[in-house]
Amino acid sequence: MQTALAAPAGPGRRAVRDPLVAGLVGLCLAAAVGLLVAPPAPYLVNAVGQLAAFAILAVSLDLVWGYLGILSLGHGLFFAIGGYVCAMHLLAHGVAVTGVLPDFVQFMGWKSLPAYWAGLDHAAYAFVLALALAGLVAFVFGLASFRSRVNGVYFSIISQALVYVAMLLMYRNDTGLGGNNGMTGFPLLYGWPMGSPGVVTGLAVAALLTLAAVLAGARLLVGSAIGRRMLACRDDETRLRTLGYSTTRLKLGIWCLSAMIAALAGILYVPQVGIINPRVLAPDLSIEIAVWVAIGGLGRLGGAVIGAILVNGLKFWLSAAMPESWPFILSGLVLVVVLVLPNGLLDLVGWRPRPTWLRGAR
Repeated sequence: MQTALAAPAGPGRRAVRDPLVAGLVGLCLAAAVGLLVAPPAPYLVNAVGQLAAFAILAVSLDLVWGYLGILSLGHGLFFAIGGYVCAMHLLAHGVAVTGVLPDFVQFMGWKSLPAYWAGLDHAAYAFVLALALAGLVAFVFGLASFRSRVNGVYFSIISQALVYVAMLLMYRNDTGLGGNNGMTGFPLLYGWPMGSPGVVTGLAVAALLTLAAVLAGARLLVGSAIGRRMLACRDDETRLRTLGYSTTRLKLGIWCLSAMIAALAGILYVPQVGIINPRVLAPDLSIEIAVWVAIGGLGRLGGAVIGAILVNGLKFWLSAAMPESWPFILSGLVLVVVLVLPNGLLDLVGWRPRPTWLRGAR
């Protein structure tokens, strides 16, 4: 007779069944096929791609906040790192093809791109650099914080300060990264004119496929033994440490992974909007990311995706119809969720994933 205490042997059976995540992955794949077969108007395709990038960003935060209990209010920094490196690649590639320097370089009176742009015209190098740089920044910040046992609101405040300092730095023109105006005017994407229907569709499809892969990978992670340690660390870090586990290594590893996923979202986002500037490092974006996750449902990967798509979908629509009303609508939505649905909108359907080893329990 099977009981709740009978632990199955196979790692696959110990995973968490999550039909919501499976459904979202399938929906992403179906949407990608749909865009390729019968793409709608380019602006709708572009909106789908941006929403997918935001959903990836929300998943990255949910990994550390929902499953480790670490509320980061600085995830916009890692998103911006990916975005800035992607913008540098697009401009460097454009210079290599057309020979025309970006406007901000000409404004500074420079005759060529800065030396640290070397190699960024190669996509593979730029991609690896973006992820590695985000991971390195996260590692340094995380190591200092986690070894010092900085937790809770103190970690949130420090992470917010970090992204604010980065924003002030990026406003400087002498950084060689566009200064106040940022970087825009990307001419080409591998020989194709930026903004052409084929490029718009290709970027949206890439974002959807990446979202499906990130969501599936994150689900496998949190359903594994590492995921159980993450939850144990979130619920009682001291007890987990006394059992002999290194909570610093656990938190640092997931924190760096989360940062690289956020950078990946930035890589996918920038070519779709055609610009990046220091505003992406403003504290309000990092706070908004937390709002997406909280609205969808903390510690529920599918909820993070739904929250990001819902909030940003409303924002796209209302920014055109009633731009001055959006901050009040967002604040009202947050209050409703906090007061009525503290575990997110998924509480409306009573959804929560169920471990497979509980299937025979009564």
